Amino acid sequence: MEIAEISLGDIHICMNWKSITFDWNQARAFLVTAEEGSLSAAARALGLTQPTLSRQVAALEEELGVTLFERLSKSLVLTEAGVELVEHVRTMGDAASRISLTASGQSQQIDGLVTISATDLMAAMILPDILRDLRRKAPAIELKILCTNSLSDLRRREADIAIRHVEPDHPELYARKLREAPARIFAAKSYLQTFGRPLTKSDAPDLDFVGYDNNEELVVYLRAFGLDVSEANIDLGSPSGMVAWQYVREGFGLSIMADEIAARCPEIAPAFEDVEPITFPIWLVTHRELRTSRRIRTVFDHLAAGLLAVRPGT
Repeated sequence: MEIAEISLGDIHICMNWKSITFDWNQARAFLVTAEEGSLSAAARALGLTQPTLSRQVAALEEELGVTLFERLSKSLVLTEAGVELVEHVRTMGDAASRISLTASGQSQQIDGLVTISATDLMAAMILPDILRDLRRKAPAIELKILCTNSLSDLRRREADIAIRHVEPDHPELYARKLREAPARIFAAKSYLQTFGRPLTKSDAPDLDFVGYDNNEELVVYLRAFGLDVSEANIDLGSPSGMVAWQYVREGFGLSIMADEIAARCPEIAPAFEDVEPITFPIWLVTHRELRTSRRIRTVFDHLAAGLLAVRPGT
């Protein structure tokens, strides 16, 4: 067995060159197919014919003795072995890119469209600062924000990445729970001043509340705070979170809001002095297949870091 010894200063590394048996072109074909999601898209990206690319991927599978992709409908999904291998091959790809870029003196570009699904309140009040930094970091990425208070179906590609408050339960989705965010019941200071005293839980049955999309669900949340209210207390609302929150800011009534959003509105204050905050989770979700895309991964990781850093008053 031929073993080469490489000396890096005081570090000596023994390399068994004969153990490296696969072809880089085959590994590259596998990586690009994983990131593009189909053989046809990968072939276009590499400037190859689809049969040529398919043969390279098949040759790598045969050389390694594993199956790397499963075909579901018209798409390719990484097997468990493929998921494990793709990170190692991506490291090789990044190294190859750095070599090419160093030789050419060009800067690396990450481009393409990424669609992010979030509530309108999250999109309008929390994401701007995070996306501003992302635009500086990766200016060639095109961002589309899908504002919805319902759960976007990532499996149908309605969005690439979703910011959710519930944990996904489908195995095709990759999810990361970022943190628990506090929420309270808030009202405009002008509304609270009309009572001439601090409000307590006992006042709740006689107060006005502003609703969002589902009044029945809002009542459940309000009762979780210990408030004795019903849907009769909600006489104004909107499916738009931004519109409903604006009504709260204008003094029409009380409603639940995340501390980190309410803190950005100086005309707002906590409504009760004897009600403790509750918390809700923030999840970042994408499709497992899309997680292998460099542009999706770049946006996903940046959103995760930005959302983790958000706190009331920031």
